[in-house]
Amino acid sequence: MLERAFSDVYTKFKLHFYREIFRRINDREASLTAVETFCVEAIYSLGRPTVNEFATFMCISAPNAAYKVNSLIKKNYIRKVQSEDDHREYHLEVTQKYIDYYNISRSYIQEVVERISNRFSPEECEKLEEILSVVSQELMYEIDLPEHTNCEDEQ
Repeated sequence: MLERAFSDVYTKFKLHFYREIFRRINDREASLTAVETFCVEAIYSLGRPTVNEFATFMCISAPNAAYKVNSLIKKNYIRKVQSEDDHREYHLEVTQKYIDYYNISRSYIQEVVERISNRFSPEECEKLEEILSVVSQELMYEIDLPEHTNCEDEQ
């Protein structure tokens, strides 16, 4: 039961995102391929990785990662920013163009969270937040995220 419920929620978030992306593609608002979408989402979620960090996380070669990064730079979804500490190093950052693209799913998450807050008591919402935090921090240890990704900051 729990597995099915979790899978249904995850699937509904994915399907909503895919539907909105395809709607924008049909309206010519989006210019990313599916693979590019996955790449830029990973870059955003990793919180300013280097090209090598991105390549390592995605389990792809550095040249393949560089090719994907250059394509995303040309489309103005990401940019390379020189490190202040080590001027030989560059970090990947998403642009406002990507933030606008990302908000397709972000706004739906906010909508669902608002519905949860309206449907459940503050105590139940607090318990759900606690459960989700444990799932994210303790039970999904294969994926390390920065403390706070840019998601909350760039609204």
